[in-house]
Amino acid sequence: MSRLGVGVFWLLHWLPLAVLSRVGEVFGLLLYVFALPRRRIVMTNLRLCFPDQSVAERRMLARRHFRGVGRSLLERGLVWWGSRERLERIVRIEGAERVRALQAAGKSVILLAPHFVGLDMGGTRVTMAFDIVSIYAKQKKNPVLDRWLYHGRSRFGDQLLLARQEGVRGTVKAMKSGRPFYYLPDMDYGRRDAIFVPFFGVQAATITGLSRLARVAGAAVLPCVTRMLPGGQGYVVEIGEAWGDFPTADVEADTRRMNAWIESMVRTMPEQYYWVHRRFKTRPEGEPKFY
Repeated sequence: MSRLGVGVFWLLHWLPLAVLSRVGEVFGLLLYVFALPRRRIVMTNLRLCFPDQSVAERRMLARRHFRGVGRSLLERGLVWWGSRERLERIVRIEGAERVRALQAAGKSVILLAPHFVGLDMGGTRVTMAFDIVSIYAKQKKNPVLDRWLYHGRSRFGDQLLLARQEGVRGTVKAMKSGRPFYYLPDMDYGRRDAIFVPFFGVQAATITGLSRLARVAGAAVLPCVTRMLPGGQGYVVEIGEAWGDFPTADVEADTRRMNAWIESMVRTMPEQYYWVHRRFKTRPEGEPKFY
């Protein structure tokens, strides 16, 4: 992203949300038409995950997905420059009292946040309620974007963003000091620290960190899902009840449970999952590549 692009985002963030949302949806449809490599990735993912749908149904779902992606991109200006008061109106948070109750009891907390298109908006809203720890992937190829992403994730409160290469020690220490861990473990990061477990019936390389971190930190796992609402209605962050019987001694079973839960959430709003990511990029030995 260039400085000109940042300037466009700054101008757009002044628009009423209903107008900005519509502009974002139109932008998303343009991406569907012209961003051919990403559209191919989305269509491949949808074919793998929804084999019972017709091609026409998957194309319709893809268009809805790109509309949401376009919204999330253009509404990012609100994350970077929107006032606290405006963001509190736009993004409602439900279940924050569950986190506070665990904190009061001295329990570490992991917020399991899958990659839905409203993730950044939801993450910023969480930082307005809690001082958290999160993993930050530096955008080395785009320092302008890197600067603003970091700004948006740290502008409220006292947030701790750790680089991925710093490992788990700092994360566990932060959790034990009372910071909830905003954790996004549902992308294909390669074979390192990953096992193959099903996601929509397809073997997916999935990191096992949720089970391992919950055990090491003695943490409760609370699902944290951000839903993008239609038009100018904004977003809602839903923090659910802590998972029972987690973690277990079986890391693979725990990781399967995580993927099964994410799949169940995706089915409630399939157009909002981050299908532009090559989720099935890493394959078991001997299997052909999908992309």
